[in-house]
Amino acid sequence: MARKNRRNGANKPVRTADGFNNFPAKLGAQTQNIQSAGTYVPGYITRNRVQLEFAYRSSFLIGAGVDAMADDMTRKGINISSKLKPGQKGKVETFWDSAAIWDGLNDTLKWSRLYGGALLVVMIEGQDMSTPLRLDFIKEGQFQGVICLDRWMVAPSYDDLVSDYGPSFGKPKFYKVVTAAAGIPPWNIHHSRLIRMEGDSLPYQQALTENGWGMSVVERIFERVQAFDTATVGTTQLIHKAHLRTYSIDGLRKILAAGGDLEEGLKKHLDLIREFQTIEGMTLMDKSDEFQTHSYSFAGIADVILRFAEQVSGATGIPLVRLFGQSPAGFSTGDGDLENYYSRVNSLQERRLRRHIRWLLDITWRSEFGEALPDDFSFEFNKLWEMSDTDRATMANNIASALGALVDRQIIPIHSAMSDLRNISDVIGIGGSITDEDIENAQKEWAEHESETSPPPPFGTDLQQKPTGDSQPNKSDSHWFLRWFPGKR
Repeated sequence: MARKNRRNGANKPVRTADGFNNFPAKLGAQTQNIQSAGTYVPGYITRNRVQLEFAYRSSFLIGAGVDAMADDMTRKGINISSKLKPGQKGKVETFWDSAAIWDGLNDTLKWSRLYGGALLVVMIEGQDMSTPLRLDFIKEGQFQGVICLDRWMVAPSYDDLVSDYGPSFGKPKFYKVVTAAAGIPPWNIHHSRLIRMEGDSLPYQQALTENGWGMSVVERIFERVQAFDTATVGTTQLIHKAHLRTYSIDGLRKILAAGGDLEEGLKKHLDLIREFQTIEGMTLMDKSDEFQTHSYSFAGIADVILRFAEQVSGATGIPLVRLFGQSPAGFSTGDGDLENYYSRVNSLQERRLRRHIRWLLDITWRSEFGEALPDDFSFEFNKLWEMSDTDRATMANNIASALGALVDRQIIPIHSAMSDLRNISDVIGIGGSITDEDIENAQKEWAEHESETSPPPPFGTDLQQKPTGDSQPNKSDSHWFLRWFPGKR
C-alpha cells in the first residue's frame, strides 16, 4: 500500500530527529533552517606544531591557558608528613632545589599541555638509558637530575609496546631521541626511566590520530581566543574612528579637477586649520563652508568583551581573576572562584603528580641515603590558598588553644602536638622553628615513667621523729608562746 501511494504521487518520507520539530515554521533539528546546518568538525590543531608555538608566543591568553595550571600545580611544592631522621627532610629539599626537580616537572606539565605530550627523563649516572631501571641498583650520589623532552623530540617505538600489566601497559617501550640541537645524546630511553605526561585525554580512536599522545589544551580554546582577539582588535580600530571631523567645501570636485594653484591653495588652507584648531586657536573658513564633528559611542562594547572573556575563562577552566589578573567587579570578591579553581588544581595534583613525585622521591632517597623509601612515607601537597594576616592569626590562636587543651587533658602527648604544629606551620606562620631534636627530647620526657616496684620518691625533708615541746606527751612546754610567736626578746 505504501509503495502504491508513492507511485500515485504521495509525499516522500521526511527525515526527522528526536526532540521538538515544527516543519512549517522550520523550527527544530533537521528542519531547513540555519541552525540545523551547524556541525562540529575536528581542527587537529595539535598536529600543527608551528601554529601552536606561534600562538603560544604571540597570544597572552594561549600562554596563560597553558602555563597557569602547570605553575599552580608545582608552585607550593609538598610537605613531608612522615616522621624522619634528623636532617633527612632538609637534605631532600636541598637536593630537589639544586637539581631543579620542580622546574623539570613544571616544564613537562607545560609542554604536555601545549603539544599534547611530554617526557621527564631521570638521569642516573653510570647506567644505560636503554636498559630497564632497577631501583635496587641505584647507589648513593648517582641521581643527577631530570631533563624534559616534548613529544616532537622523541620517536616512540610503536611496534614494540609494553606488555607488563601496569600504568604503562600498551604504551611504547622505548623513546628514541631524534633531536641533537640541544646537545642531547641520541638516547634510546627505556620507558621505566621516564615520566610520561599527556595533555587532554582522548578516547581510543581519537588517540590513534595523535599517535597515542593526548590533545593540546589549545585545541579546545582556540576559537574562543580568536573571538576574544577579534573583539578587542575591532574595538581598537574603532578608537581610531571615535572622533571624525568633516569639512564641506562648495565646488570641491571642481577644485580637485582643476588642480594647480587651486588644489595647492586648498591643501594650504586645510593645513592651517589643523595647525590652529586647538583650544586657544581659531578655525578660519568661508561663510559657505561647513565644519562638523562626529563622535562614536562605545556604550555596550565593554560588556561584549567581558562576555567573550568569560567564554575563554570557561574554556580554560581558569577564573577571570587568575587568567586576566583583573580585580573582581561588583559585590563579588573572587574568593569563591579561586577556591573552586584551587580545588580543581588539587584534584589534578592527586591524579597526575602524586604517583610520579613518590617515584622521584624513592630515587632521591636511594641516591641520598642509600636505602629505599620508608613504607609508611607520606606527603601532602601544600595548599594554594593564602590567608590574610587576620585570618592567619585567628587560625593560629585556635590551633594553639586546641593543641594545648588536648595536651592538658593527656589525650595526646606533647611531642605529637609539637609535630602537628610544625606540619601546619606553613599555613599559620608559627611552629616552623621546632626541630626534630626538640620533638625527640619532648618524647623522651613523656616516655619517662615511675617504677611500680620501687618506693615513691620523697617530697620535701623527712619529719623529725623525736617529740619536742608541747608535742611530747605528759609534759608541758613553758615556752610554747615564744615558739609560736617568735621575735626579738
